[in-house]
Amino acid sequence: MKKQLIILFLLVLASLPVEAQCAMCRAVLESEEGQETAKGINDGIIYLMAIPYILVGAIGFLIYKKFNKAKKSKA
Repeated sequence: MKKQLIILFLLVLASLPVEAQCAMCRAVLESEEGQETAKGINDGIIYLMAIPYILVGAIGFLIYKKFNKAKKSKA
C-alpha cells in the first residue's frame, strides 16, 4: 500500500507544469514577440535538470535491489 502511494505521488508530481528560468534568461526572452524561443529554452532547462535525478534514482534502485537480494539469500 505504501509503495502504491509513493508511485501515485510521483506520477502526480511528474504531471505538474514546471517553468524554470533564471532572471536574466527571462528578461531577454520576454522581449521577444512569439515566445517560441522562451518555450524551447524552458524545455531544455527542465530536461537538463531532470537527468541527474533520474540517474541518482536508478542507481539508488539498483543498490536497493542488490542489498535486498543479498538479504533474502541469507534468510
